[in-house]
Amino acid sequence: MTKTEPVVLEVRAAHKRYGDRAALNGAAFALHQGEWLALLGPNGAGKTTLVRTIAGRLKLDQGEILLHGNALQAGDQKQRAKLGIVPQELALYSNLTAVENLEVFGRFHGVSGATLRDKIRWALDWIALSDRAHDHVKGFSGGMKRRLNIAAAVLHQPSVILLDEPTVGVDPQSRERIWQMLNELRADGASLMLTTHQLDEAQTICDRIVIIDGGQTIAAGTLDELIEQTIGSRRGVFCKVKNAEGTVAEEEHTVDDLADALPGILADLKGGDKQLLDLRIQTPSLQAVFLHLTGKDLRE
Repeated sequence: MTKTEPVVLEVRAAHKRYGDRAALNGAAFALHQGEWLALLGPNGAGKTTLVRTIAGRLKLDQGEILLHGNALQAGDQKQRAKLGIVPQELALYSNLTAVENLEVFGRFHGVSGATLRDKIRWALDWIALSDRAHDHVKGFSGGMKRRLNIAAAVLHQPSVILLDEPTVGVDPQSRERIWQMLNELRADGASLMLTTHQLDEAQTICDRIVIIDGGQTIAAGTLDELIEQTIGSRRGVFCKVKNAEGTVAEEEHTVDDLADALPGILADLKGGDKQLLDLRIQTPSLQAVFLHLTGKDLRE
């Protein structure tokens, strides 16, 4: 996926205030066709307000949101049918069966009759719950509920999918299955925007990253682009060494050019009569970029 792909969702100069507090203060970004985009920011950065606005639950004070090039209007159900919203909170009826839940959400999105029945069969197979189709949701595991929650949100086959912490509270096996499911949607042409507190997931899965803070977009690009804009070529070199007295310690070096600096580090160790036990080079990560830009951990 490259930025030459068409833009399917665009936020332009979004402003939203709650009294004296600006939840959004000019945030802007674009989601491209077939793209995995991560929307990240510390707590209070404006992510939730932005997602709720895109979902039609809030109205911007200023700015606009475009879906496939058209301004997204609160009452335009035909246009909003192109969106799929997967909330962090499970949006399921626990006293209904899996099939009944899918029927409810399918009808809500305007799907009915034989088309709805076909989509429900597809969804149950897709989330590996065909054998639990007529069981009540209240008896499902956390991972099963998460998968059903996603199926309910995409049953109408939206072209743009917003995912708010889609793997929260599930075991590693269920998490892996959920990412596999979502990548299948992307392979079929969907564009996905993810909000998450799991930076490792965002780094592994997403094509591009948007970071907001204070209601503003402070960075956007691929991980490599963000690293170049922030950390640059700096690397951490960690040497586990043992001196002549047998004491083991770890020495840390921060270097701008690894190829130039590493021979000198090794020569200094040898000249200082130290035995090198292990050498570790720290690769720049999304977490390092995030801390550099915001000065905060993602959960702060």
